[in-house]
Amino acid sequence: MTVENTPLLDVRNLSIGLRDRDGVGYDIVRDVSISLYPNETLAVVGESGCGKSLTALSMLSLIASPPLFITGGSIMFGGHDLTKLSASEMRAIRGAEIAMVFQDPMSALDPMFTVGTLLTSAVKAHQKVKSAVAKEISLAALADAGIEDPKRRFDEYPFQLSGGISQRVMIALALVNNPKVLIADEPTTALDVTVQAQILERLKELKSERGMALMLITHNLGVVASVADRMVVMYTGEVVESGPVAEVLAAPHHPYTNGLLGAVPRLNSGTTELTSIPGRVPQPYELPVGCTFADRCDRSIDICTVKHPVLELGTRTDVRCHNPVD
Repeated sequence: MTVENTPLLDVRNLSIGLRDRDGVGYDIVRDVSISLYPNETLAVVGESGCGKSLTALSMLSLIASPPLFITGGSIMFGGHDLTKLSASEMRAIRGAEIAMVFQDPMSALDPMFTVGTLLTSAVKAHQKVKSAVAKEISLAALADAGIEDPKRRFDEYPFQLSGGISQRVMIALALVNNPKVLIADEPTTALDVTVQAQILERLKELKSERGMALMLITHNLGVVASVADRMVVMYTGEVVESGPVAEVLAAPHHPYTNGLLGAVPRLNSGTTELTSIPGRVPQPYELPVGCTFADRCDRSIDICTVKHPVLELGTRTDVRCHNPVD
């Protein structure tokens, strides 16, 4: 795939902090830089609590502020820094230019309204069309999301839908205004394997058909390998490795990425045991002075405990490590 040189969405040195009324607190996301290019699928990978979803929510100004605040960095889109826009300016972008498929459709879809009401409301919020036209657009979005019998689903309430159909409705809701960027936060969580494959395949097709950029947040490396062009690995709120999927998965340089790959089951591997990463993830308020992965790492050296590593930019991949895997 050919990627254009200019990012469609460019996050630079983004930090998000938790603060009390006196301004005292700590950063949960620290110095994150992520670029998303037109017609590209970027996977953001990491275990729960590493800052993936929080980073994505900040792109749409959906973080709970207070107590959370963007404490540094920028989010550039369409020549504007999204962190500097007013609430009304962000409403014009959210759902129209940048849309998001949320992690839990059962919670994200309002049970008080029918699917049709949710979709047509989203259309009318960004397009000056009559109700009949909004309904046509909504039905087309349901069909594009792979839903059979869109007219029937249009009149149903979210509690009448299965998990797979609910997720497809979420996709239709995100795509109904034809956004340039789609952020999918764990779009296959709690779905069975067959439905997962169908959802991911449909997302790939829609991205190709519409020329969108897709940011996929996941902890499933199998999904990353089958869908994404590039990947970003996050740990304790910061990027520890990034690069083309083929490069990172074939030869991971950060010990954490290497550990994640070691924990993936493999057929015909000759072993029945998975490699686990020892220890636990440090809390944001108790991060060590040096590398945050040092006490869990089998490649830790003296400098790792006293100096925090910077993200070293390589020819193909970037890595934040004092003693990377060869």
